[in-house]
Amino acid sequence: MLKYKFTPIGDNSFEDYFSSIGMEELVLASKAEDRGVNDMIQETPYKPILRDLYRLHRLVRENKRMTVLEFGTGWSSLVLAHALDMNRREFFEEVSALRKSNKFEHHSLDDIEKWSKIANDRLTQFGLSNGCFHVSPVRVCETFGRLTTRYDKLPLVNPDFIYLDGPDQFEVKGEIRGLTTAHPDFMPMASDILLFEHFLVPGTIVLVDGRAANARFLSANLQRCWTYSYDADFDQHVFLLDEPPLGKHNRRQLEFYGFA
Repeated sequence: MLKYKFTPIGDNSFEDYFSSIGMEELVLASKAEDRGVNDMIQETPYKPILRDLYRLHRLVRENKRMTVLEFGTGWSSLVLAHALDMNRREFFEEVSALRKSNKFEHHSLDDIEKWSKIANDRLTQFGLSNGCFHVSPVRVCETFGRLTTRYDKLPLVNPDFIYLDGPDQFEVKGEIRGLTTAHPDFMPMASDILLFEHFLVPGTIVLVDGRAANARFLSANLQRCWTYSYDADFDQHVFLLDEPPLGKHNRRQLEFYGFA
């Protein structure tokens, strides 16, 4: 049975952690007012929550992820791209023989261009060039006879880490028989991952941030052998694709991760 790695730390250590990896500006932004205090947070309603961002950073680092697909954008985009860049500097030679495209790339998908630009600008300020930001409309659709949402166009990548934190349920377009997720008593219900589930390789991690109903929908409809766990402290759902290797190339990838 495969198990992902994550090392927790005390609440008072998050600032020290990000400062130690050269992200002091992120720490400063976390202490700022919600709007307009510095260039890092203009026009965005949320300041970074170090506790949550630490978990994202460590999951990518400790599990040696190479390609991230993020649904939604935000401070998480910066932290995920930064973790991938650290992996590139540490493991570049080690992964050169692995059959894996888009190594150490972060792909973020959002339906609002404004948020993608803000997130992209943050990466530039940190000297990161491994971020790819995609913008696509998102619409309600019917999946297995259920009301869900999906983006019109997805990035052409096969990620080994997927972070599901979008789209906003109130920003979707269209309706089906009068129904839409854009109602306060409905919930986010993204189904995009189901489209390419059978292309994901064993060892892939999917992290669903909050969105409990959406996580339960995925758990009920994913068809392969996924292990599932829920971290109540972070309100996050983690799926790990726990299957035998697809072949020798995937076996080498699992060995690199430390799974085999």
